[in-house]
Amino acid sequence: MSAPFLRRHDCRLCGSTDLKEILSFGETPLANAYRSPDDTSPEVFAPLVVNFCNSCKLVQLRDVVDPEVLFKNYLYVSGTSPSFVAHFRDYAKTVAERFALGKDSLVVDVGSNDGVLLSHFKELGMRILGIDPAENIAEEATKQGIPTIAKFFTPQTAGEIATEHGKAHIITANNVFAHTDDVAGFVEAVKVLLRNDGVFIFEVQYLKDLVEKNLFDIVYHEHLCYYHITPLVPLFERLGLRIFDVERVPTHGGSIRVFVGWAKGPHAIVPRLGELLSQETALNDSAPYEAFAKRVAENRTKLLAMLTNIKKEGRRIVGYGAPAKATTFCYALGIDASTLDYIVDDAPMKQGLLMPGTHIPIKAPSVLYEDKPDYCLILAWNFAEPIMKNHVRFIDGGGKFITPMPEPRIV
Repeated sequence: MSAPFLRRHDCRLCGSTDLKEILSFGETPLANAYRSPDDTSPEVFAPLVVNFCNSCKLVQLRDVVDPEVLFKNYLYVSGTSPSFVAHFRDYAKTVAERFALGKDSLVVDVGSNDGVLLSHFKELGMRILGIDPAENIAEEATKQGIPTIAKFFTPQTAGEIATEHGKAHIITANNVFAHTDDVAGFVEAVKVLLRNDGVFIFEVQYLKDLVEKNLFDIVYHEHLCYYHITPLVPLFERLGLRIFDVERVPTHGGSIRVFVGWAKGPHAIVPRLGELLSQETALNDSAPYEAFAKRVAENRTKLLAMLTNIKKEGRRIVGYGAPAKATTFCYALGIDASTLDYIVDDAPMKQGLLMPGTHIPIKAPSVLYEDKPDYCLILAWNFAEPIMKNHVRFIDGGGKFITPMPEPRIV
């Protein structure tokens, strides 16, 4: 069944219609639409096509799935990953120190999920508020002491928050800014809520890492934009703000943390912004994306050959991790329950469900030791090191891990 979606014929940043298709996965299931085994309703699919804007250089999805379908009931929670907990702890500490936040400072996190980042700001003594459209997660976060509004972030919502809580010293949006189709509307909401000396900080997966590391599986319907800095600088300037700093961070295989203030605000532009812009020139042409698509096809062939040979030997393979990107990964490669007996995942909310499209069962990691499969393909590849470290007993028992990115290999 097709999902309700809008097909764009223009760039969502600059409005240009000079777009070029650089990658297509055809119609795929929604990446976070995990299914109950007894669910017999039609499965939802939508086109997954990536375009390059020849005008502003933004890489973006062509089709926009209704956000109410994608986000109102959500199963991803950041707090199940120790690596993310540590990342957000350091994030909160460095931001609080850099911008001299105190007990009266208000930190608003957009797309706050289970509140893992805000919990660290709370420990540091700041006032906090989360905004997240996933009603199930917002309710649970509030119960856990992280006040969370279950709404989409719009200028109206931002105005209501400013009236009730005052304007924000810091607004964060982590792996959320790339999820919005109305980018200008999101920035306008930031402007409504941000103090004159405030800072908007967002993290997104970095296009340069995506291309150089062959990270094709982070392409799915929630990720509408695949950002580098080049198209973002003029966007914020046009809207009265400016990027004054950017950091590269290791999350999700490679991300950027972008710092934005008012155009006439107190925050001076940091030299490394210009340095990073100069490193992005190769991304401003369609040629590297054509080479990227070719490498994706080659890696697909290599991994499928590896898995096929293992199965021919009579060995059993399972997967580790059921993040959203695993949906694209499995579906694009034609990996289903005939290849992977099941997938284990640390999130209790996903255990007992089936993967979208492929219907591979999701189980608890303890099954690795009860069932003792021969190989485990790490689908949550950005956590490969901690996964293997936490499951040395699987290796000691004769099991072998397979890491698929940037090239498939048996560890």
